[in-house]
Amino acid sequence: MEEKETTLTNTPPKRPTRREALIRGGLTIGGLAAWAVAPAAEGAQPAAKWDHEADVVCVGSGAAGCAAAVTAAAAGAKVIVIEKLPTTGGTTNKSAGIAWIPNNRFMSAQGLRDDKVDCLRYLARYSYPGEYDPNSPTLGLSTPAYRLLEAFYAHGAATVEHLEEMGAAHFQEYKMWHVNRLAPDYADHLPENCAPRGRALEPVDRSGTYVGGAGLAAQMAEWLRQRGVPILLEHAVTALVQEGGRVVGVEARTGERLVRIRARRAVIFGSGGYAHNPELVARHQPGLYGSCAMPGSTGDFIPIAGAMGASMGTLGTAWRTQVVLEEALQSRAIGLGAFVLPGDSMIVVNKYGRRVVNEKINYNDRTETHFVYDPVAKEYPNRFQFMVFDERTLDGFGGAFPLPTTRASDPFLIGGATLAELATNIQARMQKIGAHIGAYRLAPEFAATLEQAVARFNGYAAAGKDAEFERGLHDYDRDWHAVFSPMRQGTAQPPNPMPNVTMHPLSDQGPFYALILGPGALDTCGGPAINEQAQVLDCADRPILGLYGAGNCVASPSGRAYYGAGHTIGVALTFGHIAARHALAHGDTA
Repeated sequence: MEEKETTLTNTPPKRPTRREALIRGGLTIGGLAAWAVAPAAEGAQPAAKWDHEADVVCVGSGAAGCAAAVTAAAAGAKVIVIEKLPTTGGTTNKSAGIAWIPNNRFMSAQGLRDDKVDCLRYLARYSYPGEYDPNSPTLGLSTPAYRLLEAFYAHGAATVEHLEEMGAAHFQEYKMWHVNRLAPDYADHLPENCAPRGRALEPVDRSGTYVGGAGLAAQMAEWLRQRGVPILLEHAVTALVQEGGRVVGVEARTGERLVRIRARRAVIFGSGGYAHNPELVARHQPGLYGSCAMPGSTGDFIPIAGAMGASMGTLGTAWRTQVVLEEALQSRAIGLGAFVLPGDSMIVVNKYGRRVVNEKINYNDRTETHFVYDPVAKEYPNRFQFMVFDERTLDGFGGAFPLPTTRASDPFLIGGATLAELATNIQARMQKIGAHIGAYRLAPEFAATLEQAVARFNGYAAAGKDAEFERGLHDYDRDWHAVFSPMRQGTAQPPNPMPNVTMHPLSDQGPFYALILGPGALDTCGGPAINEQAQVLDCADRPILGLYGAGNCVASPSGRAYYGAGHTIGVALTFGHIAARHALAHGDTA
């Protein structure tokens, strides 16, 4: 149900009935929380003074945190934003800023119907394919899971409209940049998806110029500053403060100083995932080799909320993308992921030389293939994969990541005069990085199987039909190929004359090339469980009063699914907005 926005008054805070409990949540070995609760003493005053006070304290200045802060401040609340990095924006700064929002006003203006029942079927089918039942009142999902999806549909469009009405952000239809078509969803072909285009919105300035994720974050931060909302940079939250069974503030470190910040209504976390916390990655997602997330994504909220008795939702999920393995081995903090693989005379194979996936499918789902387990061989045959291509793809699409601009410009490019020589050189490279990848090596039959895979693919390309993985069959493949595979200016290669634009036969003659791909992530999306009001839940599934979470720091409301371009930003904005509205409407002044 839509809650009425509440404007806060200056009512003095309630006198505490017992001594506050200080809940400390520092990261320790293994990512566990070290915590202690101070003994209660009825009627005692707080043990220490507050350095700052506000109605709502938002932790993190990316999409989730800023959406919450804007929503609260627009309703008249006093807000403080806390950011541990020296700049605002978090990982939103590195994103395209696209927001996937169902039933948005741009769709309505074009007569595109995005009915609630149909949309929820799409969300449920994609998020929970094993549980999905179209004849169930909750579509086969648990009631909490269904309510999270229902809340996203109910509040997504209102979130964007509110940000626009406040002047804190501006959006327009995302038409895939130079392609000039409404973006298809990442599962546009599912029969449950009755509105496969138009849900993706792009951030723009007042003139309608695209500004990217950095521009989106900057717009919201500037709006907050203009209204006197403090944004405390280089403040790392280390603990929550609890009083009378309610979260009433945070402790944060800035330099060598401990700062205590009171939150009369709520603390809302939007602090990012844990992609750059090696201990948490090793514990919950071994084999995640690199991430596009900002270095501040170290999963701080997991032990902090755990110290409060928060229930952990799934911790093994991430917004996945393939990465160039050797680049990620040099630094986990990578600049780009291999989102949509460019080129047409290109395939991806595993250690046996076999194709394992539609190379044009979306990055999140494609990367899942790295984790397929072979129960007979007792191995992960796709743990690392090999993007194999010829001179046409290198020359025609060079510079479209991860393809290098030239042969000499990329130390990670592997070449060979023939496919057999390429296989030998790949094996040599795998041995060179063996200390980082364990015993994973090419199978003895790799070269022979690779030649067979290329021959089959060439037949598919000539016929225009991929009999194994349906590459190029659906709108998604073709449209996103056009975005990420523009032919390079000055190339000697002709346009693809084949019946399926995503496929072109590899040359009969070398040279051939390869890049080693590993599983990576935009960021993780596992953490404390929340309900449809973005309240963090305890181990009995009860809300922890005064504590909210949104974005990548909490368990994803959509599970493992990535609905379309801008999925992460859309969900983060929406649940940040939901959190602030609920806190103002229902949070008793502490």
